[in-house]
Amino acid sequence: MGDTAYYIVAILVGAVTGVIGTLLHLGVDTLLHWPKALHRVIDDLVDVSVPQAILIAGGAAALAVVLSVWITRTFAPEAGGSGVQEIEGAMEGRREVRWRRVLPVKFCGGLLALGSGLVVGREGPTIHMGASVAQAASETLGLPVRETRGLLAAGAAAGLAAAFSAPLASILFVIEETRRQFPYCLRTYTAVMLASVTSGIVTEELTGRRPFMFVSVPELPLAALPAFVGLGIVLGIVGVGFNRSLVWSMDRALAFGRRTSFYIIPAVVGFVVGILLIVLPFATMGGEQLAVSLMSENLPLAMMALAVFIRFIMTMASYATGVPGGIFAPILALATAIGLLYGLVLDAALPYLLPAGALPSGALPALAVAAMGGLFSATVRAPLVGVVLIAELTGDYNAFVPAIVTCLFANLVADRLGGRPIYEVLLERTLRLAGEAPPVPPASERRQIGGWDQR
Repeated sequence: MGDTAYYIVAILVGAVTGVIGTLLHLGVDTLLHWPKALHRVIDDLVDVSVPQAILIAGGAAALAVVLSVWITRTFAPEAGGSGVQEIEGAMEGRREVRWRRVLPVKFCGGLLALGSGLVVGREGPTIHMGASVAQAASETLGLPVRETRGLLAAGAAAGLAAAFSAPLASILFVIEETRRQFPYCLRTYTAVMLASVTSGIVTEELTGRRPFMFVSVPELPLAALPAFVGLGIVLGIVGVGFNRSLVWSMDRALAFGRRTSFYIIPAVVGFVVGILLIVLPFATMGGEQLAVSLMSENLPLAMMALAVFIRFIMTMASYATGVPGGIFAPILALATAIGLLYGLVLDAALPYLLPAGALPSGALPALAVAAMGGLFSATVRAPLVGVVLIAELTGDYNAFVPAIVTCLFANLVADRLGGRPIYEVLLERTLRLAGEAPPVPPASERRQIGGWDQR
């Protein structure tokens, strides 16, 4: 296939992925109105008490989660969780993208899981579906292995662009995250760019041209940068703990499911999520809009600490259910809460540490925005993507330098603590469960830095 034809295929993959990703996005947004609809129904039924209403909400969410898990386990077990590690495995030739079953299961299962209120992100399904569209095109056209793997990367980038309307970060994500697997050349790199940009254009045409998480951050003095160094250090520690806790929760849920039933934990988690949707909404859902609303709600320190704690727990529990869903969005929401909590603690402590010490005006939203990139860097270990992603998501560049500082130190601290990229760890776990040995890159392609393999 000539270059022009290959580029046209990449554009078509991006366009189709943009449409599918947007349909999932809009479908989830529509389904998440069900708690309000339940309120209206209950208001019309005078014989239904508040406790009964809460139990109804819990039962509805539990049913949706269990159904999502059943669809996934029955028809496409590889569609559970995030799709990133599956795509990386396919680009290494260790996993197969069975697009005929992954596409419908990822869409329907993701719609149920995200619509139930679970703390999972929509980017996992869209990335996997984008790669599935690419696999379908590759099989139809009979593309060779190298071109197929390049198109898989293009489809994954298009999926991320559809989820967050962030085409530049999507391109960088493929290059930085799949540095070991991506068959880099002008042809494949151009295909990734074309697919990502096309998906972003389609998404904007269908949903409107606006930053996905618009935030306005005032300019900060350079004297405030040490606060972001400290934030990066904190997030580096949290990121390593996040990754280890995520894998631990998945292993415990799998062991419990093998001993009893794979549907008990999803039912319990779904029931709890349904209750929290009514009594404590900020503890539920992927968290894209929560990250924005937290910056304007001015929650007290104790409530922000509760938000951090419960978002962390619910992220672990939700992902361990095995539904189709990603961790990008939950990471961003959790990071926002951590950044705000860090700012509140720092603001309370500064008067005791420095004469007339206080955070400058506008520091709290800047810390929240920088924290999103910082925690992403510490968990995914892609600091450049973290910086660009936050800039595209929020549409604000005043926090650009503080975000770079935060991402840099978060990445360095996570590296020093032996933290590894979460998708690399998840791929190794997937291969281990499938009875395969994890991939080991050649020594010529890596250098060891605190346990992190870098090209």
